[in-house]
Amino acid sequence: MNEFMEIFNSSAPENVSTSVKLLLLLTVLSIAPSILILLTCFTRIVIVLSFVRTALATQQMPPNQVIIGLSLFLTFFIMAPTFQTVNKEALTPLFNEKITLEQAYEKAATPFKEFMSGQTRQKDLALFLEYAKVDRPEKIEDIPLTALVPAFAISEIKTAFQIGFMIFIPFLVIDMIVASVLMSMGMMMLPPVMISLPFKILLFVLVDGWYLVVKSLLQSF
Repeated sequence: MNEFMEIFNSSAPENVSTSVKLLLLLTVLSIAPSILILLTCFTRIVIVLSFVRTALATQQMPPNQVIIGLSLFLTFFIMAPTFQTVNKEALTPLFNEKITLEQAYEKAATPFKEFMSGQTRQKDLALFLEYAKVDRPEKIEDIPLTALVPAFAISEIKTAFQIGFMIFIPFLVIDMIVASVLMSMGMMMLPPVMISLPFKILLFVLVDGWYLVVKSLLQSF
């Protein structure tokens, strides 16, 4: 155990052994869900797609598995340049024993910081920097992840809710029109949602809604 800790603490590139590589892999896999949710665009995408389903009032259509799967693949598509940069500048040199483990962490964090800082509101980032009593960083690389990650998360949630609000408006109009027509006809016992659902699905299909939603998500990044 002591020998293993000595290898782990060593900064020499040649000491990055198979055990350390395995430890790094297990660490990444254990925090992969948190990395996926908080350091990528997954949060915005899955919230917006959930808003679409709620606005359509189709309950479990599409199923959760479809929404999560689509969100994952869209996330991998959008984050592909960032992942490629991390692999090129951090993982490959580390496995080739050209850099140390600490240097690999720093090089891997930089592409994520660049992506997250571009999507984070200055007000949200300033909130956490001020609370942590950290001076305003001059470069993106100097922003601590402890402040950038939560700021990025709440910025993504706000953006997703803004997009979701815009998605809700046309479907809300259809619900109001259907409810008004039913009341004028005296059919108060008939649920308006039951009548408006086919019209909302028809509208969504006619305007090619999934294409427009995905296009809006891609353009938002």
